[in-house]
Amino acid sequence: MAESTASGSAPAREIASGYAFTGPALDLGALLWDGRCLADAPIRIPLAMLNRHGLVAGATGTGKTKTLQLIAEQLSAHGVPVFLADIKGDVSGISAPGAPDGKVRERAGQVGQEWAGKGFPCEFYGLGGIGPGVPVRATVTDFGPVLLSKVLQLNRTQEQSLGLIFHYADAKGLELVDLKDLRAVVAFLVSDEGKAELRTLGGLSSATAGVILRSVTAFEQQGAGSFFGEPEFDTGDLLRNAPDGRGLVSVLELAAVQDRPQLFSTFLMWLLADLFHDLPEVGDLEQPKLVFFLDEAHLLFTGASKAFLEAITRTVRLIRSKGVGIFLVTQTPKDVPPDVLAQLGNRVQHALRAFTPDDAKALKATVRTFPDSAYDLEEVLTGLGTGEAVVTVLSETGAPTPVAATRLRAPESLMGPVDAAVLDAAVKSSPLYGRYAPAVDRESAYERLTAREAAREAAPGTAAGKTAGESAPPGAEPERRAPDSLVEQVVGSTVFRSLARSVGTRIGREITRSLFGTARRRR
Repeated sequence: MAESTASGSAPAREIASGYAFTGPALDLGALLWDGRCLADAPIRIPLAMLNRHGLVAGATGTGKTKTLQLIAEQLSAHGVPVFLADIKGDVSGISAPGAPDGKVRERAGQVGQEWAGKGFPCEFYGLGGIGPGVPVRATVTDFGPVLLSKVLQLNRTQEQSLGLIFHYADAKGLELVDLKDLRAVVAFLVSDEGKAELRTLGGLSSATAGVILRSVTAFEQQGAGSFFGEPEFDTGDLLRNAPDGRGLVSVLELAAVQDRPQLFSTFLMWLLADLFHDLPEVGDLEQPKLVFFLDEAHLLFTGASKAFLEAITRTVRLIRSKGVGIFLVTQTPKDVPPDVLAQLGNRVQHALRAFTPDDAKALKATVRTFPDSAYDLEEVLTGLGTGEAVVTVLSETGAPTPVAATRLRAPESLMGPVDAAVLDAAVKSSPLYGRYAPAVDRESAYERLTAREAAREAAPGTAAGKTAGESAPPGAEPERRAPDSLVEQVVGSTVFRSLARSVGTRIGREITRSLFGTARRRR
């Protein structure tokens, strides 16, 4: 049975008052105090504070996925688009009404929730068309060397060398659309014909280029080639609303690729980075333009290079001014670097276990990340049940609210996957399916270098004595003088000038970003 704060203590009343917001807010649940659930002490999060980011953490099986579902439902109802990843294949149920079983009714009664089964408008995506969903692809050029280095698990030196290879391809007009394009460019640079050009790329040794080539080849052989290519996904499609005004919930179905966590976690970061560069500055809004849930967030940071961590920190810090909120989902706050954790203003911490010395250490570290509290947080965090969490959010004034142990509401949509046939029908009926489903393989670096090699072999007398540097790849502007540096070579190329003029195009922005991003790292 639900209880009233009238019988609660002064600390309970003080905590409850910290969540008495005047503006629009999402309902998370009801306050837990002294073993009782106080239904008339709602724990909420202001809608305007969702772009101040958040963390949903907790041990496996404590209810993190259902918390995402609960928040996503209410965001959609307020007209805010949502993006979330479905790693286990059980989030598709958000598109269908929930079933009012005994447990749902019991939870709703405990927290004072007027529960009604509802489905929410959804778009389902799949990486490269693997598994159900509208295919999401990126070109290698747009993905960029820093993110690709993370996927290929390159070290810092190799990452810098990959950046030089990207710049070489840009300068020579060799578009890197898919992995075979990148493999062709690297293979050319380590070939007898390409060695002269390899020497112009200061700091790139043939041994390092060989390592990169082997990494790309192995990655391609693992079936990852389908993730890169065209048509490239327009991240603006994540910002849509349904005809009834509700925010569209974009669900990236990852169950078919859950054995490649480095790949899908980095792809999620690419989506965020692309949004960051494309969206205009809007400052603080009454509600966010998009809330992005990054599941298995610890995978982003494991083995990450300094440049990659800096890019994540910068993106999280600055993207809120573009109206985007990010929620990282992981097991403990210690999975998140301190500079990133400091940007996460809203916290929903599910139960932690303390079975080992390492667990106990992680528990103490988690407690230290919370404001001072009326609770014994070590005891509370190890005693929370499924669907319960310790919460602190940013109030409407931007100040942290009191720490509140909370029994969370039940999602109103289906807590489980929809039938596979239903999911497939939803994907095939999507207006985006015809745009993104058929893969396109147009002429790019691979085709141009293959044609060049064929022409050289067909006319050996003409090609004899020429070095790779003396004949430009197809599509590149003939060089009028030896460039003073690689930067001059890129900036002076027809490709760069054309792309700079077409700054409204996606690839134009990417080349510019890659060039000056690398220059900043050198400094």
